[in-house]
Amino acid sequence: MGLEDETFETLRTAAAAGVEFDGLRLERADGGYVLETPIETRTGLDPDEFRTALEAVDEYVTNWRYWRETVGSEGQASRAFLRWCERAPLEGSAAESQQTEPLSVPERYDALRNGVDRTWGQLRITARFLDVDEPDGVRVYDLWHVEDADTPLSELEVYDEPREAREISTADDDGRYRPLKTAPTLASGWAFTGLSGSELVDAVDFFYPATIANWHREREGDLDVDHWVDAAKRQSGIYDVVDELPREALEWLTEACCVDSQCLRRREWEYSADDEIDVDGGDGAFPCREPCSLVIAAARKWAILESESETTYELELTTSELNQLEELIDAVADGRVDGVREADVNDGANRYRARYLRAKRFEDGSLNAIESDDQ
Repeated sequence: MGLEDETFETLRTAAAAGVEFDGLRLERADGGYVLETPIETRTGLDPDEFRTALEAVDEYVTNWRYWRETVGSEGQASRAFLRWCERAPLEGSAAESQQTEPLSVPERYDALRNGVDRTWGQLRITARFLDVDEPDGVRVYDLWHVEDADTPLSELEVYDEPREAREISTADDDGRYRPLKTAPTLASGWAFTGLSGSELVDAVDFFYPATIANWHREREGDLDVDHWVDAAKRQSGIYDVVDELPREALEWLTEACCVDSQCLRRREWEYSADDEIDVDGGDGAFPCREPCSLVIAAARKWAILESESETTYELELTTSELNQLEELIDAVADGRVDGVREADVNDGANRYRARYLRAKRFEDGSLNAIESDDQ
């Protein structure tokens, strides 16, 4: 592929200041131009030789142009995220936290012809060349649900406007409202195709607000974590009671709300800077830097409930009925109630089993439990 005059002049100007990017090094010395790649180094080049040499390393040239002219924003979260999408080396201090082996320019160009797939929560992102036959370095991006990765586009609802992601993320597959955008309940059946880099970043931000920014800040060592004690003390109004939640109850709270099965973010906040929570923070790609609004709302309710004094009750149950109560609680907590078949009366969470237990052990809608005199 020939080198356009405008591109050549841009590279000559850049060489005068020095270029060192993704394995390409350009320099203009007293003896002529210098061009270096991981494969070879050429020095003392006159302008014509320099142009010919650049044409021979077209992949490095078009790669430099894409990141310099199309993406730009060096040091910004959006640029780092796009480089992560195609497994390019991360720049700046984030390079020290590169989690996967980065690909060289030739390796990426081979991969981008078929598409490089990455997973971000429940999103599958594919980075690919706009023109596969004659790649000029321009990338486009496809975005869909991980469950639809092998589904033909003809069977999906296809979008091209990033703002549509906000509407898609509002409800789950059953049409229920999703108060927590990072819950693993994102609806499937859709796709965005041919997005530019900036459009991809916008769409991801609509699906998972602030996750790209916080991921980048963490990799740069700039993530400002707001631990529970400080977050709770800031609450006011009806949430002023939150800081009264007992320390041990916070363990139960995080086990209920802040694990991979409930939220795709990786919890980085603790009880305080020097008091860690025993519950594992999860394995998500993007960090959670502070208790979210859903956790604060739940903590308010539990702080009130935990203020009640405990009472001992006597309750007559068979061993099977005790086991059934445990199964019922597990089924509700794990969200599998809807998956229990009506005919499967061996399952303690079966609807008919539950109705039978209620008919036997409940009176006027209340469990037949008697407060013990032994207090």
